[in-house]
Amino acid sequence: MATTIRSLRFWTQFFVSLISSAIAQDENQFIYHGFNESKLHLDGLAKILSNGLLQLTNSSQLQNGHAFYPLPFKFNTSSSQSLSFSTNFVFSMVPVNSGGHGMTFVISPSMDFSKAYATAYLGLLNASNDDSRSTNHIFAVELDTVQTIEFNDINGNHVGIDVNSLRSNTSTPAAYFSDDGKNTSLDLLSGNPIQIWIDYSGEEKLLNVTLAPIIVPKPNRPLLSTPLDLTQILLDSMYVGFSASTGTRISNHYILGWSFNKSGQAQNLDISKLPPLPPPPLSSPPSLSPSDSFSPFSPPLEKAVEKQRDLMIIVLPLVAVVVVLLITISGIIYIMRKKKYEEVCENWEREYGPHRFSYKNLYIATKGFKEVIGKGGFGKVYRGVLSSSCLPIAVKRVSHDSEQGMKEFVAEIVSMGRLRHRNLVQLRGYCRRRGELLLVYDYMPNGSLDTILDSSTKTNLNWFRRFRILRGVASALLYLHEEWEQIVLHRDIKPGNVLLDTDLNGKLGDFGLSRLYDHGSTPTTTNLVGTVGYLAPELLKTGKANTSTDVFAFGVCMLEVACGRRPIETGKVNLVDWVIDFWKRGAILDASDPRLENLYVEEQMELVLKLGLLCSHPNPAARPSMRQVTQYLDGDAKFPDIPADGLMISLSTATNGASDNVMSFCSSLVVSSSSHTMSTIDSILIGR
Repeated sequence: MATTIRSLRFWTQFFVSLISSAIAQDENQFIYHGFNESKLHLDGLAKILSNGLLQLTNSSQLQNGHAFYPLPFKFNTSSSQSLSFSTNFVFSMVPVNSGGHGMTFVISPSMDFSKAYATAYLGLLNASNDDSRSTNHIFAVELDTVQTIEFNDINGNHVGIDVNSLRSNTSTPAAYFSDDGKNTSLDLLSGNPIQIWIDYSGEEKLLNVTLAPIIVPKPNRPLLSTPLDLTQILLDSMYVGFSASTGTRISNHYILGWSFNKSGQAQNLDISKLPPLPPPPLSSPPSLSPSDSFSPFSPPLEKAVEKQRDLMIIVLPLVAVVVVLLITISGIIYIMRKKKYEEVCENWEREYGPHRFSYKNLYIATKGFKEVIGKGGFGKVYRGVLSSSCLPIAVKRVSHDSEQGMKEFVAEIVSMGRLRHRNLVQLRGYCRRRGELLLVYDYMPNGSLDTILDSSTKTNLNWFRRFRILRGVASALLYLHEEWEQIVLHRDIKPGNVLLDTDLNGKLGDFGLSRLYDHGSTPTTTNLVGTVGYLAPELLKTGKANTSTDVFAFGVCMLEVACGRRPIETGKVNLVDWVIDFWKRGAILDASDPRLENLYVEEQMELVLKLGLLCSHPNPAARPSMRQVTQYLDGDAKFPDIPADGLMISLSTATNGASDNVMSFCSSLVVSSSSHTMSTIDSILIGR
């Protein structure tokens, strides 16, 4: 009888094992107690340890680790009722040096995260695509251990729901609910294993996230419960997995076990089958046993005590002197460091807090302002990288000697920080410090347009790229003049202020001389600012800028890009007269840059040259608006058949007079007109 019972148990266990194995290999679900046989797709720092533990990161800094189930799951996104899934895994974050960044469970259309940033981006996105764009199709549950202000994190120990961006839709401090409803906090960086359940109901369009220590069963009440329609986010074919990253602070991220079901409740993990975590390092040396000590009654010990007492009488005063010296030196170093990073911050600036950077962070980002990438009348520009997000930045240091108008100036800087256009350099914020102002922009790796146009060593831009740059800058100016909530006058449009990104797209930058005013109102400034060669004739007389003076400068800029010549060069005819002369002879295309070797679209070249002359017309009323300019460049409107003789006579007459005005004005300029990249204004505060 006993033999029969044992045989029955054996076959029962055998069939249960077969059923479990079949379920684990089901195309809709899987379960792993350790990962030795998992064949996961790993990249970056991720690896499987010999005991089956999945390690996503190690002690390397600024690196990512990813682990994905190797096959995509077919999600039926056409029916919300059938789009339901559940997952359950056990993780541990072990701090290495004060603890690093967190990790995510992610559903993604691809397993390629080669362009993702580390640190606050958690190995998922980067600065260029972390903008909630619908084409990302990323869903993630983040377990974050660093508070990143840029992503509006609530604290440095939270759980968040991320959709196409690291700016969480909703988040809450890490915790779990006991059976009696008590909320108990969980430290994600404790190094202890924590279990998490993520359940999504397509029928209810509801996502639940539940946490608990590994020894606690799944709580009845979820930590996060939020409405979410994933049919608008997921594609029919998606991958599931994990992502983690390190920064300058490091944590080791481990996954002990993982269960997933695409169309129902995930199987529960058997805690007893999970691999163990690596042992923690020894925190203290072993203590001495009682047999290692002396007897308090032995004569040798009494003599030793007497000698020790005599020694202490001599040593203690010396130690006290050393301690006082160390405290004094430490105080001096602290004061010097504090003075080094000392900033100017007044009460009225609190309302601009989100746009203000600390000087210390900018000093660290630029490695002490060592790498100069630009110079001009305003000061110098330095390259840097923000340690919190690995974002490349350019920091402009501007000197100022007066507080007059500073409040209005900072208000305008913050307002311009809200400008959003693909062809504008993004102004991210500012910092004030003892006689100088620091402006923080996105870094443009290919420098300014004028350096490439003037360079004899760098590869010259072909016509296709030049025309694309002009269209982009024109679109940006239309946005500034007509499409934003206020009118923005740039007042210093020139190739030196057109910066080029990685793909050589043109972006208008340097808003140091810009002014804002409301639509329908009239600008009040009468101070002359700008750069010689790009100043409209009426600006030289009145000093009063408007959108038409911006159009004039853009017209000169168009001619410079097409001809490869500066507007004013010593011993040469000015650029406008030079192009007019070719037009008089009926050969306007001969004014094109010879370095192009006639490799251009003739209709486009003729349009740019004639449109540049029209924008540079001495009569402001004759100039087109930026909306008309963009329509001509985009081919949405036909360029008018302007009588050549009339335009040439008026242009030639006015430009000769304007040239005389320019020459007489040059003698009073602070900065020489021969410096193509330098502003005529020594301080950014002039005219405010």
